[in-house]
Amino acid sequence: MTGSPADPSHTSNANNRSVSTQAILLLGFMWFAYFLNYCDRQAVFAMFPSLKTDLGMTDQQLGLTGACFLWVYALGCPVAGIVGDRVSKRILVVMSLVIWSLVTVATGLSRSGVELLWLRAAMGISESLFMPTAIALTASAFAPALRSTTIAILTTAQIAGTVAGSWFGGWMADMGAWRTAFYALGVVGLIYAVPYFAFLRTFKSEQPKTQLDSPYTDPSNTAVGISSSLGSLLTTLTFLVLCIVFPVFVFGLWLLYGWLPTFLGGKFQLDQADAAFNATVYLQGSTLIGLLCGGWLADRMLRWTRASRYYLMLASLLLCAPCLHAIGNCETLWQLRVAASAFGLFSGLLMGNIFPSAFEVVSTQSRATAVGILNLCGGLVSGFATLFGGMWKETLGIDRLLTLTGAAYFAAGLLLLCCILTLFPRDLHKQSATAC
Repeated sequence: MTGSPADPSHTSNANNRSVSTQAILLLGFMWFAYFLNYCDRQAVFAMFPSLKTDLGMTDQQLGLTGACFLWVYALGCPVAGIVGDRVSKRILVVMSLVIWSLVTVATGLSRSGVELLWLRAAMGISESLFMPTAIALTASAFAPALRSTTIAILTTAQIAGTVAGSWFGGWMADMGAWRTAFYALGVVGLIYAVPYFAFLRTFKSEQPKTQLDSPYTDPSNTAVGISSSLGSLLTTLTFLVLCIVFPVFVFGLWLLYGWLPTFLGGKFQLDQADAAFNATVYLQGSTLIGLLCGGWLADRMLRWTRASRYYLMLASLLLCAPCLHAIGNCETLWQLRVAASAFGLFSGLLMGNIFPSAFEVVSTQSRATAVGILNLCGGLVSGFATLFGGMWKETLGIDRLLTLTGAAYFAAGLLLLCCILTLFPRDLHKQSATAC
């Protein structure tokens, strides 16, 4: 039952909280790569007014800068996850960093809106290679009892990258140097790839089940392994529920990531840098707190219930719902800052636990694939968030779109509650029996 203490084998693992220096260094190197990942993808959203002027882009094209990236990224993630479970994870994450950094430099050379959109799609391909593999590699280097905390710490790079990338992009755009922003971000990534790869080449984990390289040493078994892995994931009902809940959640995130700076600039007459600052610092700063608290709390609640991560995600959805409505309907900038801070705090509870919760019901050999499929579902849906923002900004309005998204959050929370009470105990038992 979900309310029961963890089984003996898991309790034994839960008590193993020792962390090696190598594992900490791995987390640090992965954190900075993930930070650059989000800096490069987010900078463009703070530049919309400049891109509209310099490249003649329409609101719909601006919306597509997020949609093109997310859709291609989503389609690439399952493939990247399957590859990440079968080839060297070390090589894959470094290769992804190098490619997306080159694409970032090329983005600064864009001469038209169409050219920029093609490069955003190319960035989606390159960045899709990174996340599933990075999450699986990092999680496997730490004991299960530290997994939520570890992923929460890693995910703080997403927060820092969103703030830094948005502010830097808006600041450079205000100075008329948005192209230079892309050049600088790309070059930093290319330089970082050297020490990043040097460390990963020598990394050795003390966790016995760490999968740095392929678990499938016989190429003739690859097709069977892929079929078996996908079949197992697609017949695990708890995982399928996560594939519904997660897209609803990230739709709200990307609606805020893509259009909140422009929404604030128009509503409160802010320049691009100030709009980007207010749209990210309060939201992302509180998300950082929510992430760390959510990871820490989930790992400690695990002593009493294996559904700890799921209950925290449920709380996240139900508490975020009214915050989305408030963000779109605040009358003053300070009211919006409070609403954005509350949303960030509660959203962090889900962000730090979504992948560790999936790992509860999927096998070790399928972790990267599971992350890839979750990102496929999330990316396909959330791409419409930036697109709809551009299409309906002048008709439905960002404020009403946020309210409707809040209602969807509440519905997703009810679905997750039903899953916790009915599906999760059975899938947990099935996975535990398979592992034994």
